Amino acid sequence: MKWLRSILGVTLGTWLLVGLGYPLVMTGISQVLFPYQANGSPVKLGNRIVASLHVGQYYHQPQYFWGRPSATTPPYNPYASTPSNLGPTNKLLLEHVKSRIKTLQRSIPGLRVSQIPISLVESSGSGLDPDISVQSALIQIPRVSRATGLSRGFLTRLIDQHVSGPQFGVIGRSRINVMELNLAVYKALHPHA
Repeated sequence: MKWLRSILGVTLGTWLLVGLGYPLVMTGISQVLFPYQANGSPVKLGNRIVASLHVGQYYHQPQYFWGRPSATTPPYNPYASTPSNLGPTNKLLLEHVKSRIKTLQRSIPGLRVSQIPISLVESSGSGLDPDISVQSALIQIPRVSRATGLSRGFLTRLIDQHVSGPQFGVIGRSRINVMELNLAVYKALHPHA
C-alpha cells in the first residue's frame, strides 16, 4: 500500500507541475511579454476583429490578393490544419496544380506558366500559410488593378511597403503577409472605414 501512495503522489505532483503549473506560468509570461501574439494576433477593422495576422485567410474575390492554396476542407479551415501529404508524382496533386494554374491564367490574361511561383499552386504545409512571396503578389497586380481601379503603380508601391525580409535577416526569403496587404487595399478603397 505504501508503494501505491508513492506512485499516486508522484503522479499527482507531476500532473500539478507539468500539466497545470507549467502551462499557467507560460501563459502568464506570454500575456505579460507578448500579449498581441498570445491572444492570436487579431487584426481589427474599426472595433471589429476580422482575422488573425498569422493564419491564412480565404480570398477568392478578384479585388484582393490571393494567398497560398490550402489543403484544408473547407479551404482555410483552422480546425483542420494539415498538409495534403500528396507526393510529387501523385496524380491528384498534379490535377490540383493544373487546376490552380488554369484559375490564375483565367484571372490574369497573358500570364505564362513560367511566371507563376510554385507557392501559388501548391498548398502549404499547414494549409494556413499567411504569407506569399513578393513575386506571387506582383503577378496578381493586373487582376487586382482591373477589379479595383487602383493603378498598377499604386499597387506595386503597396506591395513594396509590405515586404518583410528573411526571418532574423537570414532564414527564408522575403515575404508578404496577405492579410496586411489586403487590409491596405481595403483601406485604399474605403478611406473612411
